[in-house]
Amino acid sequence: MILRLRSRFRCIALDYPGFGLSRAAPGYDLRPRSHSAVVEALVEHLGLSAVVVFGYAWGGPIGLGFASRRPELVGGLVIANTWAWPDDRFRVRLFSGLMGGPLSPLLVDRLDLMIRLYLPLNLKRGRLTARERAAYEGPFSDGRRSVMRAFPREIARSRDYLAEVEANLPRLAAKPALIVWPDSDPGFGAPELRRWQALFPAARTVDLVRTGQFIDEDAPDDVASALEEWAAAGFAGREAPG
Repeated sequence: MILRLRSRFRCIALDYPGFGLSRAAPGYDLRPRSHSAVVEALVEHLGLSAVVVFGYAWGGPIGLGFASRRPELVGGLVIANTWAWPDDRFRVRLFSGLMGGPLSPLLVDRLDLMIRLYLPLNLKRGRLTARERAAYEGPFSDGRRSVMRAFPREIARSRDYLAEVEANLPRLAAKPALIVWPDSDPGFGAPELRRWQALFPAARTVDLVRTGQFIDEDAPDDVASALEEWAAAGFAGREAPG
């Protein structure tokens, strides 16, 4: 997506501390509230304004947490398959308990199920190449797989933070918004999409067909095209087919 968009936009993709190629400072807690504070600090450090915040999965509540605290720095929102409120659905609590609970050292650290099973099962348009798989596995190949337990665990542990983000969403109601929504993410479906559309009734919605959780893998060109068209329309909102 960045290769497609970088000639028109300044694209900034950050690793949260402890993830990707970054290293966390000693004592960093890997919690979404802390990640959101890091995003805010980075925006301030770079002197950014009119930021378009793009978030899916945990990037939603992390990015929207920053955006709702500092709406004066935000020019627009791109909301994909994500949420920004406490989620008490059974399957969500089950996933949190398995991949972030007492069995997670076995399931995540030893069996590597997040990379070996969870990732490929949530891809709908094809398999990762050997090089792409190595890019996912590389940062966690030196005994750092335990980091991958954090986000599943925090679905349940960060209810206070999620409730805070939800309470602050009205501060963003007037911001231009684009919703890009996959049709095959088992975690986020039509009810969550309707909730976002109710929160941002003027948003443009683009459906991503045959797309799973990892929209950057399944539909990078579709997402880039949606962003380009939205920007060309002056961030205007309207319904558009995927």
